[in-house]
Amino acid sequence: MKNDQLSIAMLSIHSNPIGELGTKDTGGMSVYIRELACELGKRGHRIDIYTRLQNGDYKPVIQLFDNVRLIHLGISNNGTLSKLALYPYLPDFFQSLEDFRSHEGLKYDLIHSHYWMSGRLGTWAQNHWNRPHVLMLHTLGEEKNRTGVGMREPDLRIAVEKELAKTCHRILAPTDREKDSLIRFYGAPEQKIGVVPCGVNLELFHPADKVAARKRLGYDPDDIILLYVGRFEPLKGLDRLFHAMTYLRNHLKLRLLIVGGDGEEAPESQYLRQKTRNLGIEDKVTFSGRIEQKYLPPYYGSADVLVMPSHYESFGLVGLEALACGRPVVSAPVGAMECLIKESRAGLVVDHSLPQSLASGIESMINNFPLPSAQKIRKSVLEYSWSNVAENILEEYESVLARQSSEYNRLISDKATC
Repeated sequence: MKNDQLSIAMLSIHSNPIGELGTKDTGGMSVYIRELACELGKRGHRIDIYTRLQNGDYKPVIQLFDNVRLIHLGISNNGTLSKLALYPYLPDFFQSLEDFRSHEGLKYDLIHSHYWMSGRLGTWAQNHWNRPHVLMLHTLGEEKNRTGVGMREPDLRIAVEKELAKTCHRILAPTDREKDSLIRFYGAPEQKIGVVPCGVNLELFHPADKVAARKRLGYDPDDIILLYVGRFEPLKGLDRLFHAMTYLRNHLKLRLLIVGGDGEEAPESQYLRQKTRNLGIEDKVTFSGRIEQKYLPPYYGSADVLVMPSHYESFGLVGLEALACGRPVVSAPVGAMECLIKESRAGLVVDHSLPQSLASGIESMINNFPLPSAQKIRKSVLEYSWSNVAENILEEYESVLARQSSEYNRLISDKATC
């Protein structure tokens, strides 16, 4: 089966993989889907990614990469629906998907759904097409709720995720930590879960001269620059990072650079800007806005340290990107960061998540913490190339397909015996 060209339906209904990265509903999952699909397409596999048609000038079908299409499914009021409000419309989405598939005469070997709402669609496709269904949840509602931060995830999400853990053919988790949570909270059978880490674009993210990067972006070469990259939501821990900054006032040249958000007028941006004023750190914090991924490398290159103050991450892609750029990371104990930082010896994972602990970790890093060279830091994460990730995912696909084929042959044999 290694040389067979697969036809794969990828589902990403609530978030458009080519949406604006760093905004409310567009984060690491979008990067994951794009990069994985691109690598699979390079190998000759045909990938159709189905997403919703939101407000914006998007064509119904976009050729993203070789053998990879992005297909926008439209329903009434689609562009104005919030994420959770999409759920009652999922039958309409499935009908739209079926209409497109039937019109094009498409048949898929496998379904790969991303996130719980897409997983619901994937279950219907699994049953209707009689094809295997691979699921990656990317985040777990139960884990989010256990943090006690931000809005509570609805019981509906938890119930659907538990059901999906039982009905899909294979679940992909990015870390052993996430695998353990799937077993503990959702009763997912251990043998059904495959662990495949996320990846990094090594051609885009690589070490750069810090002085040149700062000159390009207009930053002071003598500043100590901390960097945050991500969405503006409570779970990402920016409140905690801002409080940590109040313990670092003695560093007069310390600056915190914030990349992400939905624009200055967004409520989350307004709240965070007011927070810096209330804490008296406004002069130490720069909001750079949303930066397209292809323009991120100079920001990593300018930084002395990337800080990940998150309360929960399923993996932590930005930490991997920083390490690929040869930059150290100070992180809360989330996602894959303990493993990545241990392998690279380039950073610290704080013992617990109090602002004082985060500040202490940052203090250690900026006070001549012994670090490998940028090239050695990068070398420690070379195994996380998207090419390697795609190979591991293909092995997961092939095992599912082989298992289904074996079950089908056994069923035929049993019928013949009868």
